[in-house]
Amino acid sequence: MLHHMESMVRRTQDSICTALEALEGGAQFCTDVWVRPEGGGGTSRVLQNGRVFEKAGVGVSVVRGKLSEEAARSMGGGQGLVGEETLRFSAVGISLVLHPHNPMAPTVHANYRYFERGDGTTPGSWWFGGGADLTPSYLFEEDAKHFHQVHANACQKHDLTFYPRFKAWCDTYFYLPHRGETRGIGGIFFDDLRDRAPLALFDFVSACAAAFLPAYLPILERRWQMPYTEEHKRWQQLRRGRYVEFNLVYDRGTVFGLKTTGRIESILMSLPLTSRWEYNPNPPEEGSQEAELLAVLQKPKAWLSP
Repeated sequence: MLHHMESMVRRTQDSICTALEALEGGAQFCTDVWVRPEGGGGTSRVLQNGRVFEKAGVGVSVVRGKLSEEAARSMGGGQGLVGEETLRFSAVGISLVLHPHNPMAPTVHANYRYFERGDGTTPGSWWFGGGADLTPSYLFEEDAKHFHQVHANACQKHDLTFYPRFKAWCDTYFYLPHRGETRGIGGIFFDDLRDRAPLALFDFVSACAAAFLPAYLPILERRWQMPYTEEHKRWQQLRRGRYVEFNLVYDRGTVFGLKTTGRIESILMSLPLTSRWEYNPNPPEEGSQEAELLAVLQKPKAWLSP
């Protein structure tokens, strides 16, 4: 399964970067191949200051090492596996975050991963995780419905319960309790997924990864050239601040990477080049586009009809 996942995530990285470079019309991803001293390595591809993206990162990691007992106990899947043998782990995944220049074009995140402890044969010693979510600064309902529908279609080919379960999980996971709002307008999220045969789950995760470009590119193509003002840009920078808060305080991947002496440049690749924190900013005016977005972030919406 480690081999299957590595082949899939490398193909996915290639296809996504190729599609984004075509839209950029000249700017290209720089490729950074790195080695992890504890075992394995990865390939980070980053594009900065293009015509579409302020920063775009698409990274693949294929790593192995040894967990601390604290890290092992804190995991969902595989709880209680703290023997010397099962502290060894292998993990394969792809993670991407795209931050467009234009405030009307949403930030997007996706990651898909497979984790294995020991030799992966002990019950609870392997699992899949991942998802994709959209974080707009300005809300366009057609974009939200499109993003959710493409991912719902990918889910429903494998299990009719997946989309409603993973949509709700996404809303719950990407939540900033100190702000009382979600990070964005959701998508799908799942973790510790190991309730059926590994190959069946691999097929599901592969379908979700393949859904990323059809879900996001049409939105990006509609929005990246829209006119905007300095006030629109200011609001985008404030919303990016919320993005940074979640990633540094609550994101499991960030916490895991730091606890396992991960590569800092790759762990923090998701952060935007620029963001903004104002002291006690005035709330958006009632009826404004900014207030419309906040209302959805404070009370997540069902974007698709039952």
